Amino acid sequence: MKPIIKTMLLASICVFISSCISSSYTQLPSVNYSFRVKSLVMHFTAINYQKSVDALVKEGWVSSHYLVPESNDPSYPYDDLRILQLVDENERAWHAGVSYWQGRTGLNDSSIGIEIVNVPSCFQNQKALEEAGTAAKAEHGPNRLCVFPDYDPKQIELVIELSKDILSRNPDIDATAVVGHSDIAPSRKNDPGPRFPWFQLYEAGIGAWYEQDVLAKYWQAFNANMPNIALVQAALRAYGYGIIETGINDQQSIDTVSAFQMHFLPWQVSGNIDSSTAAAIFALLERYFPERLEKLTERYEIESQPRPDSEPQITKGQIHQVFPLTRSNTRAFVNNRASFKAYSGRGSMIVNAMDAESADIFINDQALNITLPFEPSRLYEYSLAKRTKDGLNSIRVENIEPQGASLEIHIPYPDIKNLNRNYKNLGRSNNASASGKLNIDDAAYDFSAVDTLIQQDVIEGFPGAVLLVMHKGEIVKFDAYGYAQKYSSDGMLLQQPDMMTVDTHFDLASNTKTFATTLAIMHLVTQGKVHLDAPISNYLPEYLGEGREARSVSDLLAHASGYDADLRFFDQNNEDFHSLNRSTTKDLLLSQVPFKTGRQSEQHYSDINFMVLGLLIERVVGMALDEYLETQIYQALDLDSLRFNPLQKGASKRQFAATEIQGNTRQGRIQFEGAREHVLRGEVHDEKAFYSMGGVAGHAGLFGTAKDLAVLAQLVLNGGGYDDAQLFDEATLARFTSPRYGSDGFGLGWRLAADPAMAWHFGPYASTRAFGHTGWTGTATIMDPEYDLAIILLTNKKHSKVIDKNGEPYFEGDSYETGRYGSVMSLVYEAIIAGEASN
Repeated sequence: MKPIIKTMLLASICVFISSCISSSYTQLPSVNYSFRVKSLVMHFTAINYQKSVDALVKEGWVSSHYLVPESNDPSYPYDDLRILQLVDENERAWHAGVSYWQGRTGLNDSSIGIEIVNVPSCFQNQKALEEAGTAAKAEHGPNRLCVFPDYDPKQIELVIELSKDILSRNPDIDATAVVGHSDIAPSRKNDPGPRFPWFQLYEAGIGAWYEQDVLAKYWQAFNANMPNIALVQAALRAYGYGIIETGINDQQSIDTVSAFQMHFLPWQVSGNIDSSTAAAIFALLERYFPERLEKLTERYEIESQPRPDSEPQITKGQIHQVFPLTRSNTRAFVNNRASFKAYSGRGSMIVNAMDAESADIFINDQALNITLPFEPSRLYEYSLAKRTKDGLNSIRVENIEPQGASLEIHIPYPDIKNLNRNYKNLGRSNNASASGKLNIDDAAYDFSAVDTLIQQDVIEGFPGAVLLVMHKGEIVKFDAYGYAQKYSSDGMLLQQPDMMTVDTHFDLASNTKTFATTLAIMHLVTQGKVHLDAPISNYLPEYLGEGREARSVSDLLAHASGYDADLRFFDQNNEDFHSLNRSTTKDLLLSQVPFKTGRQSEQHYSDINFMVLGLLIERVVGMALDEYLETQIYQALDLDSLRFNPLQKGASKRQFAATEIQGNTRQGRIQFEGAREHVLRGEVHDEKAFYSMGGVAGHAGLFGTAKDLAVLAQLVLNGGGYDDAQLFDEATLARFTSPRYGSDGFGLGWRLAADPAMAWHFGPYASTRAFGHTGWTGTATIMDPEYDLAIILLTNKKHSKVIDKNGEPYFEGDSYETGRYGSVMSLVYEAIIAGEASN
């Protein structure tokens, strides 16, 4: 066969086959479909016609389906105004960007965009706005300094004509889906601005609006009883906005409310949630989404009910019980009994007689000698000193008379014996007595070995330390060594260095994780406000994407979330995550910081976990982290040294142990934007906390004294309370101090001595029940329930020269045994064990 004939035959066969395939389709139309286009988005160009054409047609990075010019624009080349189509409606134009509306994201895929030439005057700051003269007025709040001109009436006629045409072809565009760019991206955009005539479009049959009488109804109600912020956020989301319900007036709320006001209340664009704004939202929902409004209205009615005063966050005492118990157990020897912790020769009890005339009260099976009969409703205080023992004690109440009467018994938690003793004169300078023995109530503990170790380190160059040891509720060792500050910022020794004292305040560094964040979470768990296995997004709804939805509160506490160890927000070279602003850092933490590994694949210590936990606490309690801890936790325990940003709260630098000699520069080896170069004293050392979180963070930032930490340590050893204050219960403590996810070295927040690899911190003698933490600045704590022992070692080891070691900066203070913790802990345990044996 000739080649040309063969070719023609093959071509004929291909055409035949193609025709056969095409004709083999049988049409069976489905009723289950909808139109691609769901929204119509209005924009202003913010530039003149020619620049708009250059940007939308020629430059290739943004586009829109239509462009509507304005009259009197010198760059417009035609005599009459025309609607210009730039992209076919069936194609995807790049006009919406990162966006959200009514459950849809990335609205480029499901919307038509109209760009309208309109040029606002925007100013970089308030000063520039003021310099423009009195005619200039910011109409979108202080964070959007723009002056918006009126739209051209002829131009708006074209917009209305075009919009009607688009709506006729795209029946799935609901009235509530005719929106502005600011509606779908309120934190990025403010177009088409407050001058866009939305109401005029509505009167022409385009878009949504509320009914005036319905608005007035809600306005009157909300003037009398304003809905809370969370409910307004929920209502905005129900209408279509991408706002997250957080319950606080955060930046997303200000931006979203501003966008809503520009659309529906353009005469009062402030970003503030007021009664008229809330009324407009509810009026719109009543008209367009009545089924969504029903749930919100029910919620408003519930939340508007007057509530009794909330219970105090910290309950009273170890036992605060009315006897006989109202719910009796069917087991005979279970009723009207309780246990409490005490120490031998210590303890007291208060009895409120109520309506009882007499009762038998037994402590450790020994009857109390009480004066009878009781006087009605009188308080009686009894010493338990002759009947208590170290550890667990029992109380039993019997024979309450007359029949049906009751009485109330209150037993505080143990406090610290001799807490307020003057410890300043216990020894000589660079302290500890010559013998190294501290004699308290006939109990002798020989701490000479640990004194020798620390004193020798100070002689050889270690800066300073404070060591407090508490055994069985009593301070048995409390001494200061060395210097609070010995170097000036040029690295030279001071002629008159400041001595360390037992009252010196320290930058606690990562002990913030335990004595601030973890204690707060334990308190909230006991109150039922936080659940350990709940997703973080339950409390921080914006914590979404890349697997964040699966991460739980306990994942963060146990360092099992998968975050990397560190992220240098403060370093300008870290472009994707650079932040010197707490609000920006918060946004990065909640939506951008990536995971290094999968959830629970390993326990990898990370500050990021506790930075997020700090934000979670703030959201749950509705207060700043430092305000909550200082007023609701520490103040209830009379602890006034435990503070964040103490210099801003009236403290003097002389109260603090100095840390790094030249800021965060490692004596000039490291540089970054805004780096401090002075001796750090009373300012948190941690760079993320200082530069990126304003000094208040869940991982670092807490300052305090050893004495105040001792109270928190005793609270923990007591099972959750101190004197009349209770933060958490023993069941919660057990959960937090048990191994989690397989590692014996991590509980929830706490480090555990159960892992032999933790001997560098806990030493070789700590029981498997011991727990504590360390801090980068030189702080280490141990609480050991088996010994009823707490050790608090606070040093300023970073207040030392920096040398180069293996190509990296290395603090000389890290090379001393005192700054390496384990040896000090070992010698303290030996003194305690020997003291116990001798008694």
